[in-house]
Amino acid sequence: MSVVVTGATGHLGRLVVENLLDRGVPADQVVAVGRRAETLADLAGRGVQVRRADFGDRASLDEALRGAESVLLVSGSEVGRRVAQHAQVIDAAQAAGVRHLAYTSAPHADTTSLILAPEHKATEELIRASGLPFTFLRNSWYTENYLGDLEQARSTGEVLSSVGEGRVASASRADYAAAAAAVLTGTGHDGAVYELSGDTAWDFAELAAAISQVIGRDVVYRSVTPAERLAGLLAAGLDEGTAQFVVALEGNTRDGLLAETTGDLARLIGRPTTPLVDGLRAAL
Repeated sequence: MSVVVTGATGHLGRLVVENLLDRGVPADQVVAVGRRAETLADLAGRGVQVRRADFGDRASLDEALRGAESVLLVSGSEVGRRVAQHAQVIDAAQAAGVRHLAYTSAPHADTTSLILAPEHKATEELIRASGLPFTFLRNSWYTENYLGDLEQARSTGEVLSSVGEGRVASASRADYAAAAAAVLTGTGHDGAVYELSGDTAWDFAELAAAISQVIGRDVVYRSVTPAERLAGLLAAGLDEGTAQFVVALEGNTRDGLLAETTGDLARLIGRPTTPLVDGLRAAL
């Protein structure tokens, strides 16, 4: 029986595979699944089973999950299509007789007003209805999401946002990947819902200070109103839909929806989460 990781061609999925190997899972019992299997050739060279699958192709999913005992469903990246895609994976997992399905969800997916949450909530509902033993890994924000702000600050000396005094309890992808591997290889996680976040909730003045340390120049945080932010994004060439999405997400941050520090992540990985400045530096 094997451990299957979907989205292994992405940053998070790849790190989960590496963590499974580091934890001593035999390479031939790890299955790395992705749409571009050729990018996983180095893992295949280390003995990992590499299988191509597409969330929109049920036959490929049936083959990818063949013989699986545990599956990590890394949420898809195609916003607006994810529920239907995830449903295909859930159905394939049922057909394969999977004993444990872990899913990377969003903070408080079933109750939050976070703009990204609805598809995660719907996926969680499908998993519960499937009867499969499950674990929900409700990942909060990734520190790597702020590399764009870092690069902008490198040229402008500013971090510009409409988050106001909102805080973010981010952690690195490596932290979240380690938690997923711990759940996939451990016991006692069936039915668990983990609210995963960094140990420290930082504000954007602290983000600017951390970026300053990493790039070696003075950086300040400039707070603007949502209307000013929207106008600036449109002037920079973003389409209306994307610009509105960014402003809405910054509003969620301003409202504190990404600030919770539960300690679940540190407990799962057995160490403190990666500090902001270290996460930014590693991401570069």
